[in-house]
Amino acid sequence: MSERRALALLLPAALALLLPAAPAAAGPRVSLLDLPFRVTQLRDAGSEAALAVTTAGLPQLPRKAGPVAVVWGENGAAVLTLSGDTVAVVPLPLDAIEGLTAGETPKGALPGTRRVLAGPVSAYLSGPSRGPDGRPGAAGVTVRERQKVTMSADPKPVPVTTATVPPGPGAVFAADTLRPIEIDGSLHLLALGEHPEGTGLALIGRHDAGQDGKQDGTWRVRAETPPELGSLALAADLPGPTPAALLVRGEEGRLEHWSLAGGRPARIAKSGDGKGFSAPGAALGGELVVATRDRAALAYVSRKDLSERTRATLPAPVGPGLAVLGNRIVVALSDGRLAVVQDGDARP
Repeated sequence: MSERRALALLLPAALALLLPAAPAAAGPRVSLLDLPFRVTQLRDAGSEAALAVTTAGLPQLPRKAGPVAVVWGENGAAVLTLSGDTVAVVPLPLDAIEGLTAGETPKGALPGTRRVLAGPVSAYLSGPSRGPDGRPGAAGVTVRERQKVTMSADPKPVPVTTATVPPGPGAVFAADTLRPIEIDGSLHLLALGEHPEGTGLALIGRHDAGQDGKQDGTWRVRAETPPELGSLALAADLPGPTPAALLVRGEEGRLEHWSLAGGRPARIAKSGDGKGFSAPGAALGGELVVATRDRAALAYVSRKDLSERTRATLPAPVGPGLAVLGNRIVVALSDGRLAVVQDGDARP
């Protein structure tokens, strides 16, 4: 071998020793919040519980608190807020939380489910029933809407209209909490409809009357994804200019990203084989965060094609749920602890 050729072979190795190594990408950091009680319930910023807490004028909370999450258990309760780069814990008396959340399951609601609030509208699953496979379900969705009242010197009761939306012949709504979402400036509700031929995502909204497309105010199931056999879970609703929903289908835990634009569900992506997921999930900037199939980790996946970028291994499986605070994910674990997941590459 000539000296020139030997030098050419040695030069790349020598340069590699001199140049600084590129820093390895840091994975998501997981930490535990110190709470004096075991968490059995968690509500995110869009819940009735969070709305009640932030509008109750509680002296413990900052005057201009941002998005909050609420957690409680048998021996305590707390509100979680983002203070700078830190998730702050504001302890609350347990009886205060019990009073603020007493209306979550109104009279006539399916046991174990919660109503949702969106402006003057409240809605909940009603009419206990059984699905085609024998599992508990709801015979309808009850929608209550406060009407406008003309201002006058005399106090007047606020009139409320009530409607019940059926799921369709031979079907029930799955016993899962409803999700409100705005589509084209109009409120809609997301529910899972269980039919003899399978389960699909039902889109409940006001009926369009006539060719002019104007709404006549009647609530009904406006559209539904094609029903398929096997389990189905609504992992997250994705609000925004192009509203969407994240579904988890089948025992293998396949992710499906459905656009809801125009009130017409259209599947735009599904996850590849080999990686399974489960509810719950949430939107975080341009990504989605969703529990893995065994619930032992959180996966960060792309909104565009559902490809996985990274995952955060948790100290215990996901329990009652999760909530987003800025670019932090707060996770209630199955053992009663509360974890905070921070990923430096995630953007709120």
